[in-house]
Amino acid sequence: MIFDWGGTLTPWHTLDLAEEWRVYARVVAPDDVDNVAAALISAGDEVWAAARVQQQSATLDDLLAAAGVPHDGAAIRALRDFWEPHTYTDPDVPELLRQLRRRDIRVGVLSNTIWPREWHEDVFVRDQVLDLLDGAVYTSEIAHTKPHPEAFRSAMAAVGVTDPERCVFVGDRPYDDISGARAVGMRAVLIPHSEIPVSQQVPVDVEPDAVIDRLADLLAHIDLWRETA
Repeated sequence: MIFDWGGTLTPWHTLDLAEEWRVYARVVAPDDVDNVAAALISAGDEVWAAARVQQQSATLDDLLAAAGVPHDGAAIRALRDFWEPHTYTDPDVPELLRQLRRRDIRVGVLSNTIWPREWHEDVFVRDQVLDLLDGAVYTSEIAHTKPHPEAFRSAMAAVGVTDPERCVFVGDRPYDDISGARAVGMRAVLIPHSEIPVSQQVPVDVEPDAVIDRLADLLAHIDLWRETA
């Protein structure tokens, strides 16, 4: 069982994504906040466009370099503080992961992200679920983003599985998550509670194997598939 992170293991809510770069700019360039923030926003748009169109991954440092903005420790702390209230794990997750473990189902995470692994693991430690994960892949550490097949194969390897037909992927985005998982032979479960910005939407003709309204609903599908396997 492999999960997307943002919008799946974390509840979706709409926020001003441009504000994260204004937060950064206020620290590194307090006399030129608007221009520096605009450069960061533009670089971010380019990074995520490359992820959508070419499945090309990037890191936070790549984004900063593209914007011509320095990596600054104090600004990084401000950025992380900005995201702190927006990263809390869905309340369904701890018991869901425990139930999957009781069924001897290995659990992984595959996230399209520019953040380093440490930031994600800090979230999971804070929310007391890191020890319930068997592996994780963050695209900031590999060459490709979802829906590229190699991203999904990397996630399978992280949890020690080689047969995609034995895997289920759960995500909130039809293009990144559902089309990518189905293309490599996984079952795919859509949890459609994210308001995906229009600029990030990619039309795709794909049907999930199941649609759930909340993560707690997943177990019924898993148990049924196991019974009929």
